[in-house]
Amino acid sequence: MLPTLARTLPRPGPLWGSYPLRAADDRAPAWRGLAALRPALAQARRTARRAGAETRAWSALPPHAWGAALQALRRRLRRDGWTPAALAQALGAAAAGAAATLAQTPRQTQLLAAAVLLDQRLAEMATGEGKTLAIALAAAVAALAGVPVHVVTANDYLAARDAAQLAPLFRALGLTVAARPGAADDDARRAVYRADIVYATAKDLAFDFLRDRLAGAGRDPYAGYAAALGGSPVQAPVLRGLCLALIDEADSILLDEAEVPLILSHSRPQAARRAFLWQALALARQLHPLRDVVLHPAERQASLTPDGEQRLAALANGLGGPWQRPRYRREAVQTALVGLHLLRLHEHYVVRDGAVELLDEVTGRAAPGRVWSRGLHTVVALKEGLHPPDETDTVARTSFQRFFQRYWRLAGLSGTLWEARAELRAVYGLPVCRIPLHQRSRRRTLPARRFAAAGPLFDAAAGRAAELAAHGRPVLLGTDSVADSQALSTRLAARGLPHQVLNALHDADEAAIVAAAGRAGCVTVATRMAGRGTDIVLDAAAHAAGGLHVLSCQHNPSRRLDRQLAGRAGRHGEPGSTEAWTCARLSPQDPAAGADTLLTWTHSLPPSLRAWLAWSAHAVPQWLESRRRAALRRELLRQDLEGERRLAFGAPPG
Repeated sequence: MLPTLARTLPRPGPLWGSYPLRAADDRAPAWRGLAALRPALAQARRTARRAGAETRAWSALPPHAWGAALQALRRRLRRDGWTPAALAQALGAAAAGAAATLAQTPRQTQLLAAAVLLDQRLAEMATGEGKTLAIALAAAVAALAGVPVHVVTANDYLAARDAAQLAPLFRALGLTVAARPGAADDDARRAVYRADIVYATAKDLAFDFLRDRLAGAGRDPYAGYAAALGGSPVQAPVLRGLCLALIDEADSILLDEAEVPLILSHSRPQAARRAFLWQALALARQLHPLRDVVLHPAERQASLTPDGEQRLAALANGLGGPWQRPRYRREAVQTALVGLHLLRLHEHYVVRDGAVELLDEVTGRAAPGRVWSRGLHTVVALKEGLHPPDETDTVARTSFQRFFQRYWRLAGLSGTLWEARAELRAVYGLPVCRIPLHQRSRRRTLPARRFAAAGPLFDAAAGRAAELAAHGRPVLLGTDSVADSQALSTRLAARGLPHQVLNALHDADEAAIVAAAGRAGCVTVATRMAGRGTDIVLDAAAHAAGGLHVLSCQHNPSRRLDRQLAGRAGRHGEPGSTEAWTCARLSPQDPAAGADTLLTWTHSLPPSLRAWLAWSAHAVPQWLESRRRAALRRELLRQDLEGERRLAFGAPPG
């Protein structure tokens, strides 16, 4: 039985084993309820205030006394754990180190956020309030106590950037930090994970964990020590266990990316399978999209009508082998129909370096290495005239829900968590705390508008951008897809308006584009990737002109994503404004279609009422889509749990 005292901190050793992780049947701790949440928040505020005083005390120490005081603090943390007094002292030391090495004196709100993280909670902290430094303070305190820390970032660029920028702070505290490289062998990754604090993406951590599990790591907490004592050769795992994870942009990782299972696989060349799928695609092209096929875009599925079944049977009559099995040929052609009609270039994928790369439908980023299953990836590659990749066999799989439930301690930060607090509480056992702004927001939200089609919307958006840029305002235009961003870019170019485009085709220039987006008169078109994790810094002229204006032309699936984009404007109490323009979708399955029909009868209504109806036409389908995605995540978690139960009879414990 492992220790359950709140002060006991998980770290590799005789007490927790060589590879600490929560058992598969040990769910995340249950939510503690409002009655416990309020006193805990009060304690976090007291800790943050006391840490402010400790910061001044540490800053006053002469250089020769700093090292001795730090060693005494580390011994205290390892002996007593995170008592309120020790926690405040450690936060003060980390804050003083940040002031000395980074020229950033942590604000009271950042100290509060760090205290909330160390209490295993999620903190909603508005965009631009300093989440990166708050996470660094919490990571430093945990590492001083000997706990291996994983700081989870949205992408490899942010992991490398944050590790490099914060390295002086960690070095001043006697800690080591590293970023997990995107591609490296086991020895290189093992060396990285020996650092006290490791910055890495969620996918890299999860796949490293799956590889360790396949090698047997973590199944018995004492097996490694027993083997070492017996003189048996032991292949060291890559990770040092799952002790503490601090997640930046927690909603994106715990919710949005959790809709896709994580599958570890190996390639299996199979020319016959590729030939079969090529035939399926050829047959799918001969079926009439309306008469023979019924498309279901929301579910990304296709089915055959009775006429389509007969047509397919006639087309396959001259083919032998599997084509004479009705169910087999139906499933193959339906897969080909999905790839042919429902997966679109620059919306669901891009072609780069002769290969198909999937686009993350939430962030708009390319996801190299991720593939569609059951032959769908091969179909899309064939559709684009590319050499398809080898087929893959699944070796192991998990989901972000199950992976992050295995950490002994888990916490995270994001600017948009509140809407999903019930799901986060139910799945991960994590309550959400809202961190107050350190300065009152000056961002203005303008009335929403609704357009009949994408063309008029993009024309109007280009005109709006030109008008604002002429007055010295920087403008950020948010779009749904690569295709939409290019369509809007074409209209801006036609007006002779200089601009930058940030999408999956230009992701290598992301940092430079975002860095310039706050200059006076600068116009930036972006997909949902929109440089999350990178500040848009206003220059003096842009600040004087009224700050950044964000114009959303997106059909975001949740209110959280709306707030993420709007949060780019008006940071740190700066001026700024935002507005949302949307259009009717062409898909008959779009729930907003009825609302758009209603809006055509409202031209005589007052502008305020029309704006409310436009907002409703956007909010209602958003609510429905959020419920659908939450149900998808619940089903994925249910499948994972069911799979674990089936394997439990034949697998070692843990």
